[in-house]
Amino acid sequence: MRLKTTILAFLLLITSGPVLWAQQQRFPMPEFESGYQYPDAKLPGSGSLAMEYFDVGILVLLLAVTSWLAIKKRSRKWILLLMTGALLYFGFWRQGCICPIGAVQNVALGFSDPTYAVSWFIIALFLLPLLFSLAFGRVFCGTACPLGAIQDIVVVRPVRVPVWVRKSLGMFPFVYLALAVLFATTGTDFIICRYDPFIGIFRMGAEFHLIVIGIGFLLVGMFVARPYCRFFCPYGALLKTTSIFSKNHLSITPSQCIDCKLCKDSCPFDAIDHPTDPKVIGKMKDKTKHFLLYAALIPLLIVVGGWAMSSAHIFLARANPDVYLAHLLVRDPSVMEDLDNLDVQTFLGSDRTVDELVNDATAIQATFRSGAWFTGAFIGLVAGLFLVSQFVIRRRDDYQPNRGDCFSCGRCFKYCPVQK
Repeated sequence: MRLKTTILAFLLLITSGPVLWAQQQRFPMPEFESGYQYPDAKLPGSGSLAMEYFDVGILVLLLAVTSWLAIKKRSRKWILLLMTGALLYFGFWRQGCICPIGAVQNVALGFSDPTYAVSWFIIALFLLPLLFSLAFGRVFCGTACPLGAIQDIVVVRPVRVPVWVRKSLGMFPFVYLALAVLFATTGTDFIICRYDPFIGIFRMGAEFHLIVIGIGFLLVGMFVARPYCRFFCPYGALLKTTSIFSKNHLSITPSQCIDCKLCKDSCPFDAIDHPTDPKVIGKMKDKTKHFLLYAALIPLLIVVGGWAMSSAHIFLARANPDVYLAHLLVRDPSVMEDLDNLDVQTFLGSDRTVDELVNDATAIQATFRSGAWFTGAFIGLVAGLFLVSQFVIRRRDDYQPNRGDCFSCGRCFKYCPVQK
């Protein structure tokens, strides 16, 4: 099993570049002589600011109440009710725009570009779920996230995903997060928002392929519970990390565990760890050499990952509209005569020259080269820590929720026969 895991982790590391490709955004050529008179620009009224305060207030309320329901009240019924309300409000009413998941990109761009101002609203959306996860675990995933809620309610007959598959795919959210930060900081695209699988469902309309992807996730989610949350969500990678250090967390049983295993069978997310087998601990003591070997490989994986991604920086940079267009014009100047190419004709209608475009593209490629190195180094670090974690066993005397993987949904409560 570890051999399969190691092979998958290595393949994921060396092939992450082509997988994380961003689609070129296209704009129609403007009609400069249409005679249209643009209206006077106006600043947003107080209603917009009030709505931001209201949305943040709703988010804080949901996080606080969910924390109480999960840890003190221990009520799956009320958690499900809040989850449904959050899905209706943040999902369908606000059309998925109140999104801490996509806010990762805004914050990353704000750090890299001094001219890009990140509003207090975006910062609040980004930080609040993380702060609550440090104290109470992934309560944001439990109710407030509309992407998680829409998947949670369609779970019909969940199947168990093999451990080695689950752990290997669990690396991808970190890869996705790293590439999302790379594309955001280079000003290329917000790929998390562009490829949000459920935005088309929330808005009752989107590009055809997004509708297909969203429906596909829901169909798969009937059997593999919360597939996007578990194997794709980049913000979930951050929440998983911070929740490991949560001071308080949902517990399965209010008192002493009687090892009935009912809770483990009730969790469709495989987020409950079983008591540690003493035989396993004994075997792991014999694997000390393997642990030290993989630990020693971490610096090498960091360097290899950084080199591999940096070597692919030209390919990755072509996701940027300016780089893509510069490569197109330099490779085939005759394309400027193609009246059906909207990208080219829009550029020709602007004040920029080809030389200016090429200079801008060269600067963007240089930014990609350094950014891709750090991206690959991060992926290499994650791969190394993942391999090392296979040889780390924590002693457990009863069934416990895995703090990183548990969504605080409360499904396990009613299956526990131990009463308060």
